Amino acid sequence: MGEAKRRKSTLGDQYGKEPRIVPWLPITKSQSEQFVKWTVQGSWLGIGFLIVAWLTVRFIGPAIGWWEVN
Repeated sequence: MGEAKRRKSTLGDQYGKEPRIVPWLPITKSQSEQFVKWTVQGSWLGIGFLIVAWLTVRFIGPAIGWWEVN
């Protein structure tokens, strides 16, 4: 018997399924990796937006004459 057949007979219905992070939480490891990827991208997007907003308030707005910064 080959290794794959042994593994299949040992795991039964769980054979070929992705492992979960914790048994009671229905989130797989690839889903958790994708969540981390999305949150990192969202964080960088938020940082970029914050920089653009700060530049607008501090430099662009006063230069155009929208308001004054003392």
